[in-house]
Amino acid sequence: MRRFGVALWGAVLLAQQPALLKLEDLTREALRANPEVLAAQKKHEAARQRPSQESSLPDPMFSLGYNSSGSPRPFAGIGREPTANAGVMVSQEFPFPGKRKLRGEVAGREADAEFEQYRMTELSVVSRVKQAYHRLHHTYVMQDLLERDRDLLRKILRVSEARYAVGRAAQQDVFKAQTQLSVLEPRIEKLRQERRSAEAEINSLVSRAPDAPLGRPEDETPQPLSASLDDLMKQVRENAPMLRREQKMVERTELALNLARREYYPDYTVSAGYFYMGSMPAMYMARVDWKLPAYFWRKQRAAVAEQADSVSQARHNYAAANQALSFRVKDDYLMAETSYRLMQMYSTTVIPQSSLALESSLASYQTGAVDFASVLMNFSTTLEYEMNYHEEMLSYFLALARLEEMTGVQP
Repeated sequence: MRRFGVALWGAVLLAQQPALLKLEDLTREALRANPEVLAAQKKHEAARQRPSQESSLPDPMFSLGYNSSGSPRPFAGIGREPTANAGVMVSQEFPFPGKRKLRGEVAGREADAEFEQYRMTELSVVSRVKQAYHRLHHTYVMQDLLERDRDLLRKILRVSEARYAVGRAAQQDVFKAQTQLSVLEPRIEKLRQERRSAEAEINSLVSRAPDAPLGRPEDETPQPLSASLDDLMKQVRENAPMLRREQKMVERTELALNLARREYYPDYTVSAGYFYMGSMPAMYMARVDWKLPAYFWRKQRAAVAEQADSVSQARHNYAAANQALSFRVKDDYLMAETSYRLMQMYSTTVIPQSSLALESSLASYQTGAVDFASVLMNFSTTLEYEMNYHEEMLSYFLALARLEEMTGVQP
């Protein structure tokens, strides 16, 4: 019965603990519910409807009218006067051959650019979720570290108080330990504030209430980079949404330039009509009207020059985006590479050595072999190295999230 009660109490405590927060669940929720992603998706879907509109013929015109003779009354003189009639006429405007196709292709490139913008938005939101997730995890880990070291410092304080009580240590040893203990509290409080900020950011990205509860992020072991810098640069050139969007804009402006050149050629309108003449024979009419580009030196020529400048601008935008993206990819790759090497150094060499030095100095202080300043120095050094390790881990994961945003693949 006692075992059952203990097991039941343990189950209750486990149920009260918040579930672990999983990054995969957050990214799926963000892609499903984030307003930025949904807005970009709808903008792309709207842009997909334009090519068929732009490549369609203008709406035909239907005319209904009459001509009267001898009186303003409707249909006056029909059947007696040759100029009196009532009839219908249909007109259809036709752009010069090739214009409709070019307009559809221009709109198609704009839709393609909007798709790449949609991909950019998805990657941006996912990257921000991942960065906020790792910052949130960092606050938990750092708080655990500081609370553990606070307990260790309290142990050191008790040792110094015991030595001071028997006259084997100076009072300043106690004061230094108390001061160092007080210094940890503001750090822990700062981490609590950073945790609340990271939680609010995550809730915002997944469209939850700002104060919605979140569990503790799962621990993740850093893995070495699986892609080389050359692989990532190749991926940028082939698949980076930012560059693909700029490339689509280059193609769009080139097509718009061809369309502007075709505006030198006139559109035309075909009309056909039937006119009722009463007892007289019916009259039929057909004609073709052309638009004359009579002011081409002010209109069409300027439009061609405008589009030529737009092509040049789009190409420069592509080159600038390529250069900026290449720099950012290399910078974040080197940052991730360096952070991973530093983590290996801290975890395999620096932290174990500093921990041994702290344990040795604490044992020696209890026997009076070393002074209290050495213990505090070793404590502060060990704490600093452990904090540096976790700072490098955070830097590593943030760099990976930014690389994925820029390249579209996990490095």
